[in-house]
Amino acid sequence: MSTDDVLADVGPRLRRIRKEREVTLAALSEATGISVSTLSRLESGLRKPSLELLLPIAQAHQVPLDELVGAPPVGDPRVRARPIVRQGRTMYPLTRQPGGLQAYKVVEPQRTMEPDPRTHEGYEWLYVLSGRLRLVLGQHDVVLSAGEAAEFDTRVPHWFGSTGEGPVEYLSLFGPQGERMHVRARPART
Repeated sequence: MSTDDVLADVGPRLRRIRKEREVTLAALSEATGISVSTLSRLESGLRKPSLELLLPIAQAHQVPLDELVGAPPVGDPRVRARPIVRQGRTMYPLTRQPGGLQAYKVVEPQRTMEPDPRTHEGYEWLYVLSGRLRLVLGQHDVVLSAGEAAEFDTRVPHWFGSTGEGPVEYLSLFGPQGERMHVRARPART
């Protein structure tokens, strides 16, 4: 693939990534300092991408620059999981095998949402990395801060998301019913 072909694919990729994250051109402009017209011309292919333009966009979307330009994979043996964006929430899969325990790093943007508790089979464990996470679990409505964890049976009506005060990053471990996570504060005595 020629350099011109790679550059021609950047605009549609930028638009797709922005739309997946449900971000407007105006919001991206505010986050990057790049004018709305320049962003629009980049996405439509009327302006060639440059490093000065792509770096702030990659930072705003929290994606590697390689993802924006569609760089071919290199000989790095590490697995690079593709983020999953659902309803504005970005989930980075940390496990690859189907079934069994599933682990995700989740980035929830700052927003205020009305809780909509749901139930399903399984067991979940949450650990807040940064920010504050609101957890509605049955009759409980709590806020977890960085360094705090919660675990619960997902058959109990539950919902979790941003408190509206800022973004939140957390780890989510989810297992089939009956698979509980065990965290020890100190080693067991022998």
